[in-house]
Amino acid sequence: MASPFVEPAPPVASPRETRWDRRTVAPLGARGVAAVLSPVIAALLALLVHDVLPNRQIALSTWLYPLLLETLAAVTLALAIAQRVWPRFRAKVRHYGPLLAGVSVWLCIWDLWTLKLAWARLPHFPGPEMVLQGIWEDREMLVESAFESLQRLGAGYFSGVALGLLAGVLMGWFHNVRYWGTPVMKVLGPIPATALVATAMAIFPGSFLPGPALIAFAVWFPVTMLTMSGIMNVPTSYFDVARTLGARRGYLIFRVAIPAALPSIFIGLFIGLMASFLVLVVAETVGVQNGLGWYLIWQLGWAEYDKMWGVLFIMIAFFSGILTLLFKVRDRVLGWQKGVIRW
Repeated sequence: MASPFVEPAPPVASPRETRWDRRTVAPLGARGVAAVLSPVIAALLALLVHDVLPNRQIALSTWLYPLLLETLAAVTLALAIAQRVWPRFRAKVRHYGPLLAGVSVWLCIWDLWTLKLAWARLPHFPGPEMVLQGIWEDREMLVESAFESLQRLGAGYFSGVALGLLAGVLMGWFHNVRYWGTPVMKVLGPIPATALVATAMAIFPGSFLPGPALIAFAVWFPVTMLTMSGIMNVPTSYFDVARTLGARRGYLIFRVAIPAALPSIFIGLFIGLMASFLVLVVAETVGVQNGLGWYLIWQLGWAEYDKMWGVLFIMIAFFSGILTLLFKVRDRVLGWQKGVIRW
């Protein structure tokens, strides 16, 4: 029996906590300092190149691109100071520092390739100043178009996910549904959603419904197939244990089969999301007067290549943000599988 006068030993930190503390609190070192300061240096060098070298293309704006570089330099400098004040913030700043530096380097190369050296010539390859000027001029229309695209994407994607999950669970669990549903999937699944634009416009009246209908069709197939596959591949031992404890069919489906099939289901959600981006752009080029896809074709028709490139970059940021959000949801929902599988 331990003596009450002996002070208990402090709790031993787990190896994971030890690695985390060492990584976040330890001094940076030479490589760490370079990683933290690299985005500041890269932004300042890009600004210096822009100010010193003469222009060989037309520059409609003289303040938007320098302002962007100055903002990057100021933000990254603030992050470098923040990681010095709060050591636990250091790991993220060190990790993302080179990536932020890469943004400034890419902007500098783009500036050199177009505006400064004119290796890529107008009108098809405008410099960053012209693209930023085009975005600034049509900022209100671009915000409205992004909102319209988000509405179409959200309505179509969530409808397709709901239908896909319902069909996948039914086909994965019930043999009779799978017997009749599999031929239907083999016939309808390979049809490209973009080939059904005219059909969707004929079936659904108005300018809004055809887009979400095409997106839902594109999302429905991969979600259905991977949900069905995930449920069919759940180990039978899971169901045997649950039945031994008195579980009924509803419990087996919603508390055993679906949670165990979530990794496969999320793969279907990612595939469906990528397909929805393509279908959204195609659907907005026919029969609508708003949206990012419509704006892209409209500016291309007027040979406004600076605004065309601007909306392309906005679409990249728009779609990447939605994809990142789905990754966050996946990490949150499947957090219990960390250490079992790698992602």
